Amino acid sequence: CPYLLRLWNYMATINADEAGLERYRHFNAGRHEAFLNAQYSAFEGAPAACGLGTTDGPLRVYFLAGPQAPITVENPRQVSAYHYPPCYGQHAPNFSRAALVTLGPGHQALFISGTASIVGHATAHPHDVRRQTEESLLNLDTVRQLAARRACPSAPATTLAAHELVYTIYLRHPEHLNTVRAVVTDYLGTGSAAARDALYVQADICRADLLVEIEAHGFTAS
Repeated sequence: CPYLLRLWNYMATINADEAGLERYRHFNAGRHEAFLNAQYSAFEGAPAACGLGTTDGPLRVYFLAGPQAPITVENPRQVSAYHYPPCYGQHAPNFSRAALVTLGPGHQALFISGTASIVGHATAHPHDVRRQTEESLLNLDTVRQLAARRACPSAPATTLAAHELVYTIYLRHPEHLNTVRAVVTDYLGTGSAAARDALYVQADICRADLLVEIEAHGFTAS
Protein backbone atom coordinates (compact mmCIF):
# COMPACT_ATOMS: atom_id res chain seq x y z
CA CYS A 1 0.00 0.00 0.00
CA PRO A 2 2.42 2.71 -1.17
CA TYR A 3 -0.13 5.52 -1.69
CA LEU A 4 -1.27 7.88 1.04
CA LEU A 5 -5.03 8.46 0.86
CA ARG A 6 -5.93 10.39 4.02
CA LEU A 7 -3.93 11.88 6.90
CA TRP A 8 -4.97 13.17 10.34
CA ASN A 9 -2.37 15.32 12.09
CA TYR A 10 -2.77 16.35 15.73
CA MET A 11 -0.26 18.52 17.56
CA ALA A 12 -0.19 20.41 20.84
CA THR A 13 -0.78 24.19 20.87
CA ILE A 14 -0.85 24.39 17.08
CA ASN A 15 -1.06 28.20 17.01
CA ALA A 16 1.63 28.85 19.63
CA ASP A 17 4.91 30.58 18.84
CA GLU A 18 8.00 28.41 18.89
CA ALA A 19 11.38 30.00 18.14
CA GLY A 20 9.67 32.89 16.39
CA LEU A 21 7.42 30.76 14.17
CA GLU A 22 3.93 29.34 14.67
CA ARG A 23 4.03 25.62 15.44
CA TYR A 24 1.74 24.80 12.49
CA ARG A 25 4.23 26.50 10.15
CA HIS A 26 7.04 24.40 11.62
CA PHE A 27 4.87 21.35 10.94
CA ASN A 28 4.25 22.40 7.33
CA ALA A 29 7.98 22.77 6.76
CA GLY A 30 8.62 19.31 8.20
CA ARG A 31 5.80 17.73 6.21
CA HIS A 32 7.04 19.34 3.00
CA GLU A 33 10.57 18.02 3.56
CA ALA A 34 9.27 14.55 4.46
CA PHE A 35 7.14 14.32 1.31
CA LEU A 36 10.01 15.37 -0.93
CA ASN A 37 12.48 13.02 0.79
CA ALA A 38 10.05 10.15 0.23
CA GLN A 39 9.70 11.20 -3.43
CA TYR A 40 6.01 11.79 -2.79
CA SER A 41 4.02 14.66 -4.29
CA ALA A 42 3.79 17.66 -1.99
CA PHE A 43 1.61 19.48 -4.52
CA GLU A 44 -1.02 18.21 -6.95
CA GLY A 45 -1.95 14.66 -5.98
CA ALA A 46 -1.17 15.10 -2.28
CA PRO A 47 -3.55 13.16 0.00
CA ALA A 48 -6.55 14.56 1.82
CA ALA A 49 -5.62 15.73 5.32
CA CYS A 50 -6.35 17.86 8.34
CA GLY A 51 -4.23 19.45 11.05
CA LEU A 52 -5.73 20.18 14.47
CA GLY A 53 -4.39 21.40 17.77
CA THR A 54 -4.57 19.56 21.09
CA THR A 55 -3.91 20.93 24.57
CA ASP A 56 -0.82 18.77 25.15
CA GLY A 57 0.94 15.55 24.17
CA PRO A 58 3.20 14.56 21.27
CA LEU A 59 2.60 14.94 17.55
CA ARG A 60 0.22 12.21 16.38
CA VAL A 61 -0.15 11.26 12.73
CA TYR A 62 -2.80 8.75 11.61
CA PHE A 63 -3.16 7.69 8.01
CA LEU A 64 -4.88 5.47 5.49
CA ALA A 65 -2.87 4.05 2.60
CA GLY A 66 -3.78 1.87 -0.35
CA PRO A 67 -2.51 0.09 -3.45
CA GLN A 68 -3.75 2.77 -5.88
CA ALA A 69 -3.26 6.52 -5.94
CA PRO A 70 -6.40 8.50 -5.06
CA ILE A 71 -8.19 10.86 -7.42
CA THR A 72 -7.74 14.24 -5.78
CA VAL A 73 -10.39 16.96 -5.86
CA GLU A 74 -9.85 20.71 -5.46
CA ASN A 75 -12.32 23.51 -4.69
CA PRO A 76 -12.69 26.31 -7.27
CA ARG A 77 -13.77 28.64 -4.45
CA GLN A 78 -10.39 28.21 -2.78
CA VAL A 79 -6.74 28.44 -3.73
CA SER A 80 -5.26 24.95 -3.50
CA ALA A 81 -3.53 24.71 -0.13
CA TYR A 82 -0.17 23.84 -1.71
CA HIS A 83 -0.37 27.13 -3.69
CA TYR A 84 -0.97 29.40 -0.69
CA PRO A 85 1.13 32.59 -0.86
CA PRO A 86 4.20 33.05 1.38
CA CYS A 87 2.25 35.10 3.95
CA TYR A 88 1.07 31.74 5.36
CA GLY A 89 4.59 30.42 5.76
CA GLN A 90 7.65 29.53 3.70
CA HIS A 91 6.16 26.09 3.00
CA ALA A 92 2.48 25.82 2.17
CA PRO A 93 0.30 23.01 3.58
CA ASN A 94 0.56 19.83 1.49
CA PHE A 95 -2.93 18.36 1.06
CA SER A 96 -5.80 18.15 -1.39
CA ARG A 97 -9.32 19.29 -0.56
CA ALA A 98 -10.63 15.74 -1.02
CA ALA A 99 -9.61 12.31 -2.26
CA LEU A 100 -11.65 9.68 -4.10
CA VAL A 101 -10.39 6.16 -3.44
CA THR A 102 -11.28 3.06 -5.45
CA LEU A 103 -12.37 0.21 -3.17
CA GLY A 104 -13.29 -2.26 -5.88
CA PRO A 105 -15.30 -2.46 -9.09
CA GLY A 106 -17.97 0.22 -8.95
CA HIS A 107 -17.21 1.32 -5.39
CA GLN A 108 -15.35 4.37 -4.13
CA ALA A 109 -14.74 6.16 -0.84
CA LEU A 110 -14.68 9.93 -0.56
CA PHE A 111 -12.50 11.60 2.07
CA ILE A 112 -13.05 15.36 2.41
CA SER A 113 -10.22 17.17 4.18
CA GLY A 114 -10.74 19.44 7.13
CA THR A 115 -12.73 22.30 5.60
CA ALA A 116 -12.92 25.79 7.06
CA SER A 117 -14.20 29.29 6.28
CA ILE A 118 -11.59 30.14 3.65
CA VAL A 119 -12.40 31.83 0.34
CA GLY A 120 -9.53 32.19 -2.08
CA HIS A 121 -6.76 31.90 0.48
CA ALA A 122 -8.15 34.31 3.10
CA THR A 123 -10.18 33.60 6.21
CA ALA A 124 -13.81 34.69 5.77
CA HIS A 125 -15.98 36.02 8.62
CA PRO A 126 -13.39 36.30 11.41
CA HIS A 127 -14.94 36.09 14.90
CA ASP A 128 -18.38 35.03 13.56
CA VAL A 129 -18.81 31.32 14.24
CA ARG A 130 -22.23 31.07 12.58
CA ARG A 131 -21.03 32.60 9.31
CA GLN A 132 -17.83 30.54 9.45
CA THR A 133 -19.85 27.35 9.82
CA GLU A 134 -22.08 28.31 6.88
CA GLU A 135 -19.03 29.13 4.73
CA SER A 136 -17.34 25.87 5.71
CA LEU A 137 -20.43 23.90 4.70
CA LEU A 138 -20.61 25.76 1.38
CA ASN A 139 -16.99 24.84 0.68
CA LEU A 140 -17.63 21.24 1.69
CA ASP A 141 -20.74 21.08 -0.49
CA THR A 142 -18.80 22.42 -3.48
CA VAL A 143 -16.15 19.71 -3.09
CA ARG A 144 -18.80 17.04 -2.55
CA GLN A 145 -20.61 17.94 -5.76
CA LEU A 146 -17.40 18.00 -7.80
CA ALA A 147 -16.41 14.63 -6.36
CA ALA A 148 -19.86 13.24 -7.16
CA ARG A 149 -19.46 14.13 -10.83
CA ARG A 150 -16.08 12.43 -10.95
CA ALA A 151 -17.33 9.39 -9.05
CA CYS A 152 -20.42 8.80 -11.18
CA PRO A 153 -20.68 11.09 -14.22
CA SER A 154 -23.92 9.49 -15.41
CA ALA A 155 -25.93 10.31 -12.26
CA PRO A 156 -24.30 13.07 -10.20
CA ALA A 157 -27.57 14.05 -8.53
CA THR A 158 -28.04 10.62 -6.97
CA THR A 159 -24.57 9.99 -5.55
CA LEU A 160 -22.76 11.35 -2.51
CA ALA A 161 -25.71 13.27 -1.08
CA ALA A 162 -24.83 15.47 1.89
CA HIS A 163 -26.89 13.40 4.32
CA GLU A 164 -25.06 10.21 3.25
CA LEU A 165 -21.71 11.40 4.58
CA VAL A 166 -20.28 11.08 8.09
CA TYR A 167 -19.13 14.34 9.68
CA THR A 168 -16.62 15.39 12.32
CA ILE A 169 -16.86 19.03 13.41
CA TYR A 170 -13.97 20.63 15.29
CA LEU A 171 -14.74 23.64 17.53
CA ARG A 172 -12.16 25.99 18.92
CA HIS A 173 -14.48 27.10 21.74
CA PRO A 174 -16.88 24.61 23.41
CA GLU A 175 -19.40 27.39 24.07
CA HIS A 176 -20.04 27.57 20.31
CA LEU A 177 -21.43 24.03 20.23
CA ASN A 178 -25.13 24.91 20.17
CA THR A 179 -24.71 27.52 17.43
CA VAL A 180 -22.63 25.25 15.21
CA ARG A 181 -24.86 22.25 15.80
CA ALA A 182 -27.93 24.28 14.79
CA VAL A 183 -26.32 25.33 11.51
CA VAL A 184 -25.09 21.83 10.71
CA THR A 185 -28.46 20.26 11.58
CA ASP A 186 -30.29 22.74 9.36
CA TYR A 187 -27.91 21.89 6.50
CA LEU A 188 -28.20 18.12 6.91
CA GLY A 189 -31.88 18.01 7.82
CA THR A 190 -33.42 17.69 11.26
CA GLY A 191 -33.78 14.03 12.11
CA SER A 192 -31.28 12.83 9.52
CA ALA A 193 -28.79 10.16 10.54
CA ALA A 194 -25.94 12.43 9.44
CA ALA A 195 -27.06 15.21 11.80
CA ARG A 196 -27.76 12.77 14.62
CA ASP A 197 -24.40 10.99 14.34
CA ALA A 198 -22.17 14.00 13.64
CA LEU A 199 -19.23 14.07 16.04
CA TYR A 200 -18.30 17.38 17.72
CA VAL A 201 -14.77 17.72 19.07
CA GLN A 202 -13.01 20.59 20.82
CA ALA A 203 -9.74 21.40 19.05
CA ASP A 204 -7.66 24.34 17.91
CA ILE A 205 -7.83 25.08 14.18
CA CYS A 206 -4.75 25.64 12.02
CA ARG A 207 -5.33 29.41 11.81
CA ALA A 208 -5.88 31.45 14.96
CA ASP A 209 -8.84 33.31 13.40
CA LEU A 210 -10.70 30.12 12.43
CA LEU A 211 -13.33 28.91 14.88
CA VAL A 212 -14.64 25.75 13.21
CA GLU A 213 -13.45 23.06 10.80
CA ILE A 214 -15.50 20.24 9.27
CA GLU A 215 -14.37 16.97 7.70
CA ALA A 216 -16.48 14.25 6.12
CA HIS A 217 -16.28 10.85 4.48
CA GLY A 218 -18.62 8.49 2.71
CA PHE A 219 -18.97 5.79 0.09
CA THR A 220 -20.45 5.67 -3.38
CA ALA A 221 -21.30 3.07 -6.00
CA SER A 222 -20.81 3.96 -9.65
